[in-house]
Amino acid sequence: MRELRDVRHGDDRPDRQRPHAAPRAFQLVGGAHRGLRYAETRGENLLGRVNMAAERGLVVAALGLVAWALYLDVAIRNDPISVDFHTYLAAAQVGLQHGWSHIYDQGIVALQQARIAPGERTQPFISPPAVALLVAPLSLFPFDSAYVIWAVVTLSAFAVAMALCATSTGLGRWVGVIGALGPWWVMHAVNVGQVVPLVAAGMVVGWRLLRDRRDVLAGIAFASLLLKPNTAMLVPLALLFATRYRALAAWAGTTALLTLVAVAVIGPHGVSAYLDQMRGPWPSGADNVTLHGALGASGLYAAALRILIVAAVMGASFRLRRSPGLAVPVALIGSLLVSPYLHGSDLCVLAAAGWMVWEERPTFAWRALLAASWFLASPFLYLDGDSPYLTQWPWLEGVLFVALLMVAIGPLTAWADSRRRAPA
Repeated sequence: MRELRDVRHGDDRPDRQRPHAAPRAFQLVGGAHRGLRYAETRGENLLGRVNMAAERGLVVAALGLVAWALYLDVAIRNDPISVDFHTYLAAAQVGLQHGWSHIYDQGIVALQQARIAPGERTQPFISPPAVALLVAPLSLFPFDSAYVIWAVVTLSAFAVAMALCATSTGLGRWVGVIGALGPWWVMHAVNVGQVVPLVAAGMVVGWRLLRDRRDVLAGIAFASLLLKPNTAMLVPLALLFATRYRALAAWAGTTALLTLVAVAVIGPHGVSAYLDQMRGPWPSGADNVTLHGALGASGLYAAALRILIVAAVMGASFRLRRSPGLAVPVALIGSLLVSPYLHGSDLCVLAAAGWMVWEERPTFAWRALLAASWFLASPFLYLDGDSPYLTQWPWLEGVLFVALLMVAIGPLTAWADSRRRAPA
């Protein structure tokens, strides 16, 4: 039998003549061991490829599901189209024709609504003056064209903000973006012509800028809450307790400047009329998606709950000061919980908050919780009348809020920060 040569060490003497040569049996065992290791490596590589293919399949399936949901949401709707937008536009036209100090003279606004959209339901204009000023350029167009432009702009702003600000990549990014557009609240807001998708877009942009420590620009983006303060009122408080002082200062400066401009435009009479509107009774159904609607909370009971929620936002924001990507959704959900005045369309901000958590916590536990929440708001239930009632949504907000508070508490809630990543 031919002798094995030690070519590796440059010694071509037979094994038995080479010093310290390993017995041939050991050499054969070593070769077998190397063969086993090679087989194990091949098996691991094959298993890895199978897992990657399975994960990619799940992502593709999820993308198809959320895309189908969005299609159903867009194609099959029974909303009162443009009812909120035509109120904004009527107030803007009152300002242009009668003076901006009269945009809260509800009799004139109602007449203008009847003129631009005969047969459309009239409602009082109680939005901040910034909304009427923002819509004013659309007075140049016929009403139907103006509404289409507004709807496209608001939906696109929210969608593009999420697409550009996402931290995920590939198909997973689009699962999050399209999924966040799928809950019935989003298309409902677009269909009625609500301004809240612009608030949600501003919150998304501010969230990403805050994560990237571009605090001044983040503060400017957060000033979008001026368009509808009741949906995001606790965000500045979160910036304060998260010690993001530059962002808070930028928000305060931008807000002060825009407020001064609005006050100068509408004048003392307009300011007084606006404040009177805020003190007056809310429109019917405006408290369905609030603590009063969910719990019947009022008086001292409601005040105590709101104080507790605000305190929780402050504490969580401080604990999450190194993770501002979670402090912002905590503040947004807290804002929805404490607001005394909300409509279903305002839950568009909840979609934005859920998307932020989806991006910030790509773990199985969080993805499962968010996916279950999404399904409850999806058109698969909504179009069949099986979606939760408006008065039940604060309970879901509460579940998400408590889960985020558990993350802020720390090690005792390790499940919420599990490192097991979800596939998308």
